Amino acid sequence: MSFRALLTEKAADGTITSSVQTLDEGRLPEGNVTVAVDWAGLNYKDGLILTGAGNMIKAYPHVAGIDFSGTVSASEDWRFHEGDKVLLTGWRVGESHWGGYAETARVNGDWLVPLPKTLSARDAMVLGTAGLTAMLAVDRLEAAGVSKSAGPILVTGAAGGVGTIAISLLAKLGYEVAALSGRPQHAEALKALGATTIVDRAAFLAEPDKPLEAARWAGAVDNVGGALLGKLLKQVHYDGVVASIGMAGGTDLPTNVLPFILRGVTLVGIDSVMRPTAPRVAAWQRLGELFDAEAYSGLVEEIGLEGLPEAAKRILAGEVRGRVLVEVR
Repeated sequence: MSFRALLTEKAADGTITSSVQTLDEGRLPEGNVTVAVDWAGLNYKDGLILTGAGNMIKAYPHVAGIDFSGTVSASEDWRFHEGDKVLLTGWRVGESHWGGYAETARVNGDWLVPLPKTLSARDAMVLGTAGLTAMLAVDRLEAAGVSKSAGPILVTGAAGGVGTIAISLLAKLGYEVAALSGRPQHAEALKALGATTIVDRAAFLAEPDKPLEAARWAGAVDNVGGALLGKLLKQVHYDGVVASIGMAGGTDLPTNVLPFILRGVTLVGIDSVMRPTAPRVAAWQRLGELFDAEAYSGLVEEIGLEGLPEAAKRILAGEVRGRVLVEVR
């Protein structure tokens, strides 16, 4: 049996190229469940992998795609049977193991999640890794006791996949949401998702920096890291919570201890890659209950496998709004 895939290869001079090719199933990696892939998503990490910018792939040729949804076509795992609808995000699939940019994927059953009955395979990939990460961040804010009456929640990197979905989820739950973005052209779209305030990134960073600043936010979902996160921590209310999920602004964290010891601010890290199965399944069930696919539809761009190399460059350049959905077949 053969299948189409976006195969990423590395030339002797180090050049990375990707092209759609027809491959034999004998080339698939080891795994106990084979999935006929219908949809995949494009994430920032996918952009790094497809362009070689992240130097993340150790063995070429490679099939990228860190998340996908589809139907089980063969299984040696008692939990999954032919015809089951499933999805996969994380577990370094698409990085150390061939991923979802192919009509057929072979994976470990431990990595799969049954598709919630309230989600279609397409909607699951509109959410994808971005949606799972956003849901885990919101769950942590709630678990830490951030109440809806405590004040606004700031979402940074608001126009990206995680940011837009986090805004939608928080607004659906009744939180007041402020959206911080460096792309003012997307302000109306962010307001349509539920953001009540738009914060300009450049203006935010240009404000005079102090060891501790006026308290503005009850909590935050931060997609950026770096200097922006360092400044944000100084503006969080007493007992506020910041969920850190990204590092687009860098891995350094320039800050001081005052927000933590004078205001009791909590900084929590969110990992969606190696999240254990039980909380992962619970988060997907909750996404199926909360996500408004129709309201989000204007932030979805559809492409085929052939469009991925160009889209990968755009997502790294910050030119993607919302989610890019890959129709694999």
